[in-house]
Amino acid sequence: MPLSPSAHVDTFCRDNLPPENSWPEFRFELPSLDYPERLNCATVLLDDMVSTVGPDKPCLLSPSATWTYGELLARANQVARVLTEDHGLIPGQRVLLRGPNNPWLVACWFAVVKAGGVVVTTMPMLRAPEITKIVDITTPTLVLCDHRFAAALADVVTTATVITFGAESDTDLTVRSATKAADFTNVDTAADDVVLLAPTSGTTGVPKATMHFHRDVLANADTFSEHVLKPTDTDVFTGTPPLAFTFGLGGLVIFPLRIGATTLLIEKATPTELAALVREHSVTVLFTAPTAYRAILAADAEIDLVSLRRCVSAGEHLPVAVWEQFHERTGIKLIDGIGATEMLHVFISAADDDIRPGATGRAVPGFDARIQDAAGNPLPAGTAGLLAVQGPTGCRYLADERQSVYVRDGWNVTGDTFVCDADGYFWYQARSDDMIVSSGYNIAAPEVEMAVDQHPAVAESAVIGIPDEARGMIVHAAIVLEPGIIGDDTLVAEIQTFVKSIAAPYKYPRSISFEQSLPRTESGKLQRFRLHERASTAS
Repeated sequence: MPLSPSAHVDTFCRDNLPPENSWPEFRFELPSLDYPERLNCATVLLDDMVSTVGPDKPCLLSPSATWTYGELLARANQVARVLTEDHGLIPGQRVLLRGPNNPWLVACWFAVVKAGGVVVTTMPMLRAPEITKIVDITTPTLVLCDHRFAAALADVVTTATVITFGAESDTDLTVRSATKAADFTNVDTAADDVVLLAPTSGTTGVPKATMHFHRDVLANADTFSEHVLKPTDTDVFTGTPPLAFTFGLGGLVIFPLRIGATTLLIEKATPTELAALVREHSVTVLFTAPTAYRAILAADAEIDLVSLRRCVSAGEHLPVAVWEQFHERTGIKLIDGIGATEMLHVFISAADDDIRPGATGRAVPGFDARIQDAAGNPLPAGTAGLLAVQGPTGCRYLADERQSVYVRDGWNVTGDTFVCDADGYFWYQARSDDMIVSSGYNIAAPEVEMAVDQHPAVAESAVIGIPDEARGMIVHAAIVLEPGIIGDDTLVAEIQTFVKSIAAPYKYPRSISFEQSLPRTESGKLQRFRLHERASTAS
């Protein structure tokens, strides 16, 4: 299918799409996936929804504020005017967002999309070296940053204009936008214009940017949300994943706004605080990782979850014991699911009586999934192999040779090992690459190694994921020290603190061992399986 004429004046994204013969096969078999050629997803999600539910319907909640649909539309329009009138943003230019989950971050997201820009999502906890990598590959023109997280950008962003929000100073975006008119004419983008560059860690430690179209943003709402989650306009959503994660963007913004519901945005909360907010705001739909559900149970806070009717778990494997304990104490059947940044959101799941505890679920309507061997041959039921997926969304990496690794013969190969039973249920076995999935975060081992190796006491290191009951996996670093240095608990704490200072805190090694040498082949290749053997023996 040839691409539509683009509305992008800056052609960076179209120019850097992977060759079409390396794309996965896309499937649009559901009637709801038949999108028009011209489509701006902000128009559908916000402008059209204001006309449907009315401007006074509550849209975005926070612990201290409520924005109606009309207020979000007005503020997004005003921010879009600042971007275009004061900073000359043109369609196709990239705008990097940095901030915690709050209404102003959502307004900024919609403003960029309305103006025909391309959103680059980042987490506020990323450190300068991590941000630098993302800036280098996406080349943003503007950066919209919560004022509390601007310091890390000082030495990183040199070619883009940084605009802060939330400080209420004369130069702040919130103040400047209030002087603008509250209407804006959305750019008439193509359904297949890129709207989102979502960074994802690679197993090499070098980030990839996944490229998603305007139609893709709607597609996951029109598959997983519509057919599995089945929300209504009376629902109140909330959750813990950052909006920089496509899991969070979908579950906390796209899905609720697609059907005119309300969403509670939380910047940070302990399990007990989360449960209290659920009760206070009568939340009905919760998105978070298995680690958080386990922590809620441990905090004995399930009594505050009486308003919930839907709980979605993704980001890491959901142990059957957690599912059973949560169901026993709350009566709620956790909706498990697997998604990927490359696919934008969940593509295998199940709900209600369709759930088989311990299984991730079945292919979401609109998607097809199978198990195959390394050569791409389909495997029979009951045989472990690589998970391969097709659907209305799929992997397109921004100018990255790893496209051919993820997409093979038209299938998205996720890097997960599963078994599919005779009834079409998929059962998770393990990651089939070096990615560490801990508490819902994807952590590339080489990225942690690069941080650890910068400590002056470290000669070399190797990082693996090891099983952990609370987090699924944790980061373990096997370290060879420089001659004459003794490894002890003090040095362990020092290295951990050092890593947190130069990498996002969730990446630091919670487990460290000091080794005389690292296991290698005769050709010098690291034998990670030997490290796993050592770690299991030590435990």
